[in-house]
Amino acid sequence: MLQSGAFLEAFGDLPGQARWSLQRIDASLRATLARRPAGPLWLYAYGSLIWNPLFHYEARQGALLRGWQRHFCLQLLAGRASPQTPGRMLALDAGDACAGVVFRLAESTLLDELRLVWIREMVYGSYRPVWEPVRLDDGQDVQALVFVADPTQAQYAVDAGVEPTARLIAAAHGPLGSNLEYLLRLDESLIEQGIRDPYVHRLAAAARELGAP
Repeated sequence: MLQSGAFLEAFGDLPGQARWSLQRIDASLRATLARRPAGPLWLYAYGSLIWNPLFHYEARQGALLRGWQRHFCLQLLAGRASPQTPGRMLALDAGDACAGVVFRLAESTLLDELRLVWIREMVYGSYRPVWEPVRLDDGQDVQALVFVADPTQAQYAVDAGVEPTARLIAAAHGPLGSNLEYLLRLDESLIEQGIRDPYVHRLAAAARELGAP
């Protein structure tokens, strides 16, 4: 779906926010790589990239990112939601720290693999790709590519707390599935990785109860 363009076709323009074209997505990728620090390229994952990366990589290990936390702080009206059943999507917002996973990408296929990531993450330009220091599980400090929430974009919404967010997620669904499916898979994946995120665990428990038949 990513390679053929079918993935982007699952999303339409939103009120006040048009879907990005492939040309704009490619321009964002080029601009980000122009700021690339020296050394191997590490891509930081904190959500669905952990359990479903959909790109080839040379190495993978746990990593700690300081200064950011997981939050469902993006309004979701497409994909796993719709204007009739709006939801919330995961992003990184300013905070204490976030435990996740990093992938080291091969230089020989770097552009092809990153383009898949950009098409997947930058449908509406709601994220801001930045280079941030992370501490790997082996003790090494590296610079990693991270997609964080862009508070200047129309989709950004200040986190309203667990209960209001859980109600939205429990009811939202769209052409790519339900918002609840995403949240529960995130919670399961973090547990499998040995990552403790109390915010995600509380949110998943509340949304699971609301979404139960």
